[in-house]
Amino acid sequence: MDGKFAVGLITANHFGVLNRVAGLYSKRGYNIDSLAVGETDNPAYSRMTIVSTGDDYMREQVVRQLKKLHDVKSVMLLEEGAAVGVEHLLIKLRAQGQGKALLSALINAFGGKTMDFGEDFVTADVTGSPQRIDAFIAEGKRFGILEVCRSGLIAMATGGRAALAAPTDSEENEEKGA
Repeated sequence: MDGKFAVGLITANHFGVLNRVAGLYSKRGYNIDSLAVGETDNPAYSRMTIVSTGDDYMREQVVRQLKKLHDVKSVMLLEEGAAVGVEHLLIKLRAQGQGKALLSALINAFGGKTMDFGEDFVTADVTGSPQRIDAFIAEGKRFGILEVCRSGLIAMATGGRAALAAPTDSEENEEKGA
């Protein structure tokens, strides 16, 4: 069965790494539905969350191939139920007259914040599951969407220990043989 799946990675934080990771997907004809990248607590490493759609074979192939890349330090399939994830949304909506009060109520109902506003627009900031973000966008359509900026999923495994963490300085030195 084809379905969405997320992969978490820790990579070296330098030029060309994102290109090599994206190239791996491209060479195999796999699409990236969303990609979020950011520096970890150790600036030598970045954390990526990549969402794709595919079957079990594709999931296994992606993880196996990513592990072979030199700059990839760790890879984890972020299984539903064993991971938590959120997306971030900035959305600019048309707001006029009494619609502003309804729009304000909608933003509050989704736990969002108003980031910017004018005579005829409101920019909202909403964070939540992809389904919650989809629901907010669907509700926002009745006001008129002017612009959408969506982060893509960021996710991590549940539980008390770091299942996917950047190496510490001492682990990095051990790896180098120092």
